[in-house]
Amino acid sequence: MAKRTWDLVLLGGASGVGKSVAAARIAGATGAFVVEFDDVVAAVQELTTAEQHPALHHFDGPSAPERPEDTWPPERVLELQIATAEALEPAALGVVRNRLTVPVPAVVEGDYLTPAVCSRAVALGRTAGREVRAVFLHEGDADRIAANYAAREPESGDQTGRAEVGARYSQWLADEARRYALPVVDCRPWSTLAERLDAALDPAPDAVPDAAPDAAPSGTPSGAPATAPPTAATATTDRAELPSRQVP
Repeated sequence: MAKRTWDLVLLGGASGVGKSVAAARIAGATGAFVVEFDDVVAAVQELTTAEQHPALHHFDGPSAPERPEDTWPPERVLELQIATAEALEPAALGVVRNRLTVPVPAVVEGDYLTPAVCSRAVALGRTAGREVRAVFLHEGDADRIAANYAAREPESGDQTGRAEVGARYSQWLADEARRYALPVVDCRPWSTLAERLDAALDPAPDAVPDAAPDAAPSGTPSGAPATAPPTAATATTDRAELPSRQVP
């Protein structure tokens, strides 16, 4: 990784795409530490009830099935996942504001980081004179996510329903990230993911290597199979017009 030019990184993406391993690698290469936003989500949910804050308890409320992705249509689960992520935006901003008060670099990673809140975090960093970067990992293949789950959580059995929702959520995140002019990095090929993430976080001329089909190396993201099917992937950093919901 090139010399670090940021103070805080927000790493978003659907469950099962390899965020945790990617975050650990970034942190290890730069001296940063990792903040698991899932821990914050669990804490917030523990402090509230479905009656107090229903938007945070779509999947653990009294009417929710044990495995919603196997009971509800994927469209419904996706809708509720997005609603949950949006309800958690104030908590994400709280983490960012706290991190901006200390001079220690950090990587915040989590499923529930939305492009909207990440865009606001970048603006907050600019106001505070700190460099905040945000990037989203993308895997749109439900079969690949299902294979990742099977390798990572074999005791959970078939998770094709969860993987289908994950692929749709990943696409939603990627589309929204591009609307907010945030970089989107395809998860595959695994062998160049680290370099492409580095290029997205610390852009430099010729920083993005040519993507070539390759098998996953030993440092493959958690749950990724040893041989991922070949696919072309690059760091997408298109600049699109900001949506009407402008950030401060």
